[in-house]
Amino acid sequence: MIEEKIKEIIGHDLPAVVKPLAAYIPAQISGNLVYTSGQLPMKDGKLIAEGRVGYEVSEEKAIECARLCALNCLLAVKSVIGNLDRIEQIVKVVVFVNSATRYTAQPKVANGASEFLAQVFGDIGKHARSAVGVSELPLNAPVEVEMIVRASLLDF
Repeated sequence: MIEEKIKEIIGHDLPAVVKPLAAYIPAQISGNLVYTSGQLPMKDGKLIAEGRVGYEVSEEKAIECARLCALNCLLAVKSVIGNLDRIEQIVKVVVFVNSATRYTAQPKVANGASEFLAQVFGDIGKHARSAVGVSELPLNAPVEVEMIVRASLLDF
């Protein structure tokens, strides 16, 4: 069971889905695809870090943030499909990195999300990906992640 595997990896129960910070929903189903809204590295209602990667935020902390963002994406998916065991494939992951000037290791930061998903799902966690450097993110978050997953929704 995927949720049990995640609990084992993160060392605690799965938290609730992060509440939207504006006028959007955490995830949307279209056919057999689930699209998440961008998820920030929020834990217990707060960002675990703030600032630009390569300046105020270390690369190691940014990798941790990407991992938490990926978890928050999975929680958003769960909120609309009910059970993470319905996931058949992580299709696409987009990682936005709030980057200091001349910082170019966005793919390394994005690996925090990608490696977590592969650890949780194995081969079905392998995905297409974009890692994008940006000059600002909401709430001064260092990382934001969104994903698309294919899920079995026939009996939903």
